[in-house]
Amino acid sequence: MKDYTPRDWLPHEKPSLPGSPSTPEHPSLKRLAFALVGLLVALTGGLGNSLVIANLPYLQGSLGATTAEMAWLPAAYVMTNVSMNLLLVKFRQQFGLRAFTEVFLVLYALVTFAHLFVNDLNSAIAVRAAHGMVGAALTSLGLYYMIQAFPSKWRLKALVLGLGASQLALPLARLFSEDLLQIAEWRGLYLFELGMALLSLGCVFLLKLPPGDRFKTFEALDFLTFTLLASGVALLCAVLSLGRIDWWLEATWIGYASVGSIVLIMAGLAIEHNRDNPMLMTRWLGSGTMIRLGLSVILIRMVLSEQSTGAVGFMQTLNMSSQQLHSLYVVMLLGSVAGLVISALTINPKHLYLPVIISLALMATGSVMDSYSNNLTRPGNLYISQFLLAFGGTFFLGPTMIYGMGNVLSNPRNLISFSVLFGICQNLGGLIGAALLGTFQIVREKFHSSHIVEHLTLLDPRVEARVQSGGSAVGSLIADPSLRNLQGIRSLAAAATREANVLAYNDVFMLIAVIAILTMIWISIRALWLRCTTKAVAPTPAIPSVQPSGATST
Repeated sequence: MKDYTPRDWLPHEKPSLPGSPSTPEHPSLKRLAFALVGLLVALTGGLGNSLVIANLPYLQGSLGATTAEMAWLPAAYVMTNVSMNLLLVKFRQQFGLRAFTEVFLVLYALVTFAHLFVNDLNSAIAVRAAHGMVGAALTSLGLYYMIQAFPSKWRLKALVLGLGASQLALPLARLFSEDLLQIAEWRGLYLFELGMALLSLGCVFLLKLPPGDRFKTFEALDFLTFTLLASGVALLCAVLSLGRIDWWLEATWIGYASVGSIVLIMAGLAIEHNRDNPMLMTRWLGSGTMIRLGLSVILIRMVLSEQSTGAVGFMQTLNMSSQQLHSLYVVMLLGSVAGLVISALTINPKHLYLPVIISLALMATGSVMDSYSNNLTRPGNLYISQFLLAFGGTFFLGPTMIYGMGNVLSNPRNLISFSVLFGICQNLGGLIGAALLGTFQIVREKFHSSHIVEHLTLLDPRVEARVQSGGSAVGSLIADPSLRNLQGIRSLAAAATREANVLAYNDVFMLIAVIAILTMIWISIRALWLRCTTKAVAPTPAIPSVQPSGATST
């Protein structure tokens, strides 16, 4: 197997960005191998958190923790994962891709192995935090392998597939992870992931990425900035993850954490803003282009929370088990795969707004369909709506990333800033969506419950009949009439709570639809404005193949 070195590079083989691999020509079989390894690595990284998210209720018993305590497991992963691109990009640039690949995959395997020795919640949170730090490297690694699998003329398609592959991890985890729990509970999940990590490690040792440029990038002040920003973002993630569980205005720590996150983030940005050679280009991040890009990613990720917080939560409220939701998870997976494939086939750098608008339209349609649910709704009634949401969730991702990359190619110094912006907006968008929708559902459930209960009186013959019916259902078990009557009242109260939850989830689905429609209108107006003003000024100049045409604003 030929080892490509810088002196072998042709003009089209040179790395397009600092820290990225060179792109030499490969034979067809080797391209297929790169694609398979890229998919394997991306899924391994995505499953790191997806296996826990999909099985939180089942892990609660094995760890002996409350619901609020279990919420710290996915929160700890995100808290350490979200800011790691600040260091990972510079690590690749200074120490090279091969060192990056091997070091972080070995660390990933070791941390996964450590999960097998978890015996309580505290140790579980510790290894989840470590997992988040090393897991951040696998998404970009999978992307680089996928890029090697395609010729230069299909580089955008490779970017879409590499970026979206990790998005398939959550529906996959929901499909098969329950079987893993039957092997050894918590350890069953991580025996599987350890196998994935070791398989990925063996594959990347056998099939190495071509080398890229290396140069000194780290400065002493980088670590101070990273400490401040990572700590501040971690506190913010903790607040967003636990706020609706501990409740926003009741838990004292939420207030302290919120203040701390603001102070730490502002201190880190202030240092970067005044540095001669900053990691984060704060002036560029504060431009209208990047603010609009970040806001659009956050809003779309909020809409995507409909599936995890909305549809799945709604089905669980109706006491649907994972086995009963199996077919729905298959539909979600098929929708995600379809969106990813069609996005790769149709990606056009001259029309990057259109896929985002289509995605929002599909997600709004799916949310409106779900908003007419009732207590007889079953997984089969959600197939079409959830397929549309899953399709939109992967269809928008590649075009959005490529749009931002256009600004990076024009000035490679913006690479770290863009990587951090995109990663933080992706993660915070999901957290904000879950926090907003979860809080809204709780508030609306209390509202509907109060309205339902105030009309329930034993003076109403229909209510009295319902109480008697609930009591007669346990007549063979309870002889005392007063206890049977009490049981009937409890049965009616449970039915009232269920109906209030159904109405609350319908409100959540409609809120998601409204957010999607408003975001779609905003992006459509922006696209129309740019088309009109761009034509009036001058034609778009030629740009590199991986840079979207006219990518000057979003």
